[in-house]
Amino acid sequence: MPPTPGEDAPDFEALLCDGETFRPTALDDALGDRGAVLVFDGFVFSAIARNWWRRYDDADWDEFDDVPVYGIVSDGPYAINEFLRQLDSPFSMFSDTGGEVADAYDLLVEREGMAGTETSRRGIFVLDDAGVIRHAWDTDDWIYPVPREEIEGAVAEL
Repeated sequence: MPPTPGEDAPDFEALLCDGETFRPTALDDALGDRGAVLVFDGFVFSAIARNWWRRYDDADWDEFDDVPVYGIVSDGPYAINEFLRQLDSPFSMFSDTGGEVADAYDLLVEREGMAGTETSRRGIFVLDDAGVIRHAWDTDDWIYPVPREEIEGAVAEL
């Protein structure tokens, strides 16, 4: 079962990509002064990912005060950086090619029709500055709308 509000977020270290560079970064070092939002996704160049990341940008999620929003995806750092550049995205993403981060959050699933391929289910976790989960949402549906108001409300309460 994915972690729930009140629990410590599983810690991890992965390559953090910003559209130009990538470097190993621990979750603790990525938290902003008020926390962070972790957005789990499958593959970056899918139409679904393009749609959702544009929506997060349109909703000004990059302007949460001292609360960075990070994607966590199955792709390698070069693909992630190219994706971020093509979208002209203000966000950064962690590369989870082995699925260890998705597994730690109990979101790792085998992709239907993609024999032996595992990726993360979609999920969003709002963390406070101590890495405690304050809001959690996940779904098995790749196109189900994100409860934007709930996420934004949880960020406002940090």
